[in-house]
Amino acid sequence: MLLVHRDIVPKLPEVEKYDLQDQLRRSTKAIPRLIAEGHSKRHQKRGFQKYIDDALAEANESNVSLSQVRDLYPECINIDLCDNLIDVYDKVSRQLYNLALAWDKFNGRNRKTIDDSSCATI
Repeated sequence: MLLVHRDIVPKLPEVEKYDLQDQLRRSTKAIPRLIAEGHSKRHQKRGFQKYIDDALAEANESNVSLSQVRDLYPECINIDLCDNLIDVYDKVSRQLYNLALAWDKFNGRNRKTIDDSSCATI
């Protein structure tokens, strides 16, 4: 989140102020906030799960936004940094998905899994 806010967002063109800049700010900040809020509601049957699912959605959204930044504005940003951040958010998404699976098993709800060897897990 810090790298996105410090090294990506400020370098985007002014025309993206209310679109990609805003979206990246919101989605990257939301992930740790949702995890923290969900953890405080872990005593509720579906409390924690909902927040983990929402954090996963925000991580995926951050990843897509970073891909858009890389593809639309290669002259404005460090491509290697952007590729690294895309990889980091991909790993965060996979970790959150695996956490959701583990939480389902812990709560005995058994989320459906995709049996696809091409899907990487952490």
